Amino acid sequence: MRGNSDEMTTAGVDWDAEAAAFDEEPDHGLRDPEVRAAWAERLRSWLPGRACDVLDLGCGTGSLSLLAAEQGHRVTGVDRSPNMIDLARAKLAGRDAAFLLGDAAAPPVGEQLFDTVLVRHVLWALPDPARALRHWRDLLRPGGRLVLVEGVWGTVAPVGIPADRLTALLTPLAGRTRVERLSDDARLWGGAVEDERYAVVATV
Repeated sequence: MRGNSDEMTTAGVDWDAEAAAFDEEPDHGLRDPEVRAAWAERLRSWLPGRACDVLDLGCGTGSLSLLAAEQGHRVTGVDRSPNMIDLARAKLAGRDAAFLLGDAAAPPVGEQLFDTVLVRHVLWALPDPARALRHWRDLLRPGGRLVLVEGVWGTVAPVGIPADRLTALLTPLAGRTRVERLSDDARLWGGAVEDERYAVVATV
C-alpha cells in the first residue's frame, strides 16, 4: 500500500526513504514465485490481449511494469520518488519501458495517449480522486481502459477508498466497469488478508 510518493503524502510516508526496503513486501517486490505468478495472471486478464501502451502511475520500483513488459506491452512508468524510479529503471533495463519522474495525478507525458492506465494503491492517497480519474481518462485512446487496484486497510483507523465509492466516481467517465475482489486470493499478498482489496477495470 502506498501513496503519491510526495515526501509527506496523506499516507504520511516518505517514499524516497522507503524505496530501498519497498520490495521486501510480498506484493511489492513479487519475489516469491507464487505471488509473482498470481499477479501476472491477474494482469494478463486486466490488460488487452494484444501488445499495447501501458501507463503505470505511482509505479514504485516497477514490479507491475515488469510483468506488463514481459507480457509484450510497451510501458511508461511515473513516480514522484527519484529512488523508486532508479530502482524501476534498473529492474527493467533492456525492456521496452521508460520511467519518468513526476506526479501520478498529472503525469508528465505531454500529448501521448495510452491504451491502458494502470494504477495500484495510489488513488486513495490523492487529495482529489475524481479530478485524477478525469485526467487519467483523457490520457486514454478510444476504447482504452483504466485498471485501478485499491482497497481499504486497517480496522482501528481504516484508510483507503471503498469499491462502491470508486465505482460511483467512474460512473460518469466509463462505459463499462467491473469490480474484481482480491481479498480472498491469498496468493496475491503472500498470505491471508481480511481487509477490502479489489481491482476495477473500466473501459472508456
